[in-house]
Amino acid sequence: MIALSLAEIASVVGGQTHDIPDPSVQITGPVVRDSREVEPGSLFVAFVGERVDGHDFAAQVVEAGAAAVLASRPVGVPAIVVDDVQTALGALARHVVRRLGATLVALTGSAGKTSTKDLIAQVLQRKAPTVWTPGSLNNEIGLPLTALSATDETRFLVLEMGARGIGHIRYLADLTPPKIGLVLNVGTAHIGEFGGREQIAQAKGELVEGLPEDGTAVLNADDPLVRAMASRTKARVILFGESDEADVRAENVRLTDSGQPAFLLRTPSGASEVTMRLYGEHHVSNALAAAAVAHELGMSAEEIATALSEAGSLSRWRMEVTERPDGVTVVNDAYNANPESMRAALRALVAMGQGRRTWAVLGKMAELGDEALAEHDAVGRLAVRLNVSKLVAVGGREASWLQLGAYNEGSWGEESVHVSDAQAAVDLLRSQLRPGDVVLVKASRSVGLESVAAALLGGEGEVAAR
Repeated sequence: MIALSLAEIASVVGGQTHDIPDPSVQITGPVVRDSREVEPGSLFVAFVGERVDGHDFAAQVVEAGAAAVLASRPVGVPAIVVDDVQTALGALARHVVRRLGATLVALTGSAGKTSTKDLIAQVLQRKAPTVWTPGSLNNEIGLPLTALSATDETRFLVLEMGARGIGHIRYLADLTPPKIGLVLNVGTAHIGEFGGREQIAQAKGELVEGLPEDGTAVLNADDPLVRAMASRTKARVILFGESDEADVRAENVRLTDSGQPAFLLRTPSGASEVTMRLYGEHHVSNALAAAAVAHELGMSAEEIATALSEAGSLSRWRMEVTERPDGVTVVNDAYNANPESMRAALRALVAMGQGRRTWAVLGKMAELGDEALAEHDAVGRLAVRLNVSKLVAVGGREASWLQLGAYNEGSWGEESVHVSDAQAAVDLLRSQLRPGDVVLVKASRSVGLESVAAALLGGEGEVAAR
């Protein structure tokens, strides 16, 4: 974080100092909420969770070097005490962002946020010092913590914004007002909480509504609900996609023999070939979104294409491809799942597995509400239509719907099987995998199917039950 004294922070967040001998002491380390991440000069943020109360670690973190604790009650060590820790954290992030000399880029969407954020970060990092959201810490706690990790040297701050309801994006954008706002797509992720795609579009569009007149809205030309958001912003609009009307677009899209996308990137400043290290054609749209942001920030088509061609995945369990010594390829995409990302992952599996046996080990897609049965059924059917060699549906009711969709599409039990849990899936795979097979593992985070991938790659022998 940029250096601020404890007195300054108390003033910004409207807090009272307690047990602080010298209020002029500055925070010179990171702002953290995990006691294990404390460094000398840190500010420790004490949240009260369902299982753990951060206040209980106050003495421990100060002993480890923290300069103070941001708390909701006195803790017997240097602390800034506020009425609401989350509100105070947001106020501090807003204050720091306004003092930074950085350009703030924010992005949202139903699918691909984290992968696209990682691409943007890797491209912009070539131009100037860049700070970005780690993993998927895109909520009202993770976002301000990321913003507070920026320093005086930071020139680009790339923030992923998630939403589970109307008003969430507006709140985040108010904490960290972006100069460039990117909306990737409107899908069915969390549709059970929102109530419909129109409501999701309403929520995602809050990002561009708050952009300044001298800002830029980067919108997906291939998604009608996103493209319509152009009417909701006073900022300049730049379109990306495969549409001929897109300002930044892909031409001659194709997949390499190993399933990696290649295309001609065309921007208003020129064109250049891209061959990505990532797997699956769905990354083309993500790459174009990143290219549009980079173009807007002054990078040439050649610079962008080179950066995209060399970029990898910075976040765990997102299309992580590992080949075992026996030639079995494991694709760990188990961090999360929704209908759009499931379809993209299945198509990537088929592209990677040309001439090889393919396995789709799939589990529940969460938060689909009344659409859950139809969406799981549709994914099971798609696996059969794409000629996936074997679908292994893992878990309870939703998994049975996946298997039923495959069965009704024509698998007749030979190409699909329903197993009770992750350990059963591992046992099945260990007994039937052959050298050269390709295995995709994917489900919502709560299912924990990353343990299946770990077991197949020589991790723990038994899989913990969830």
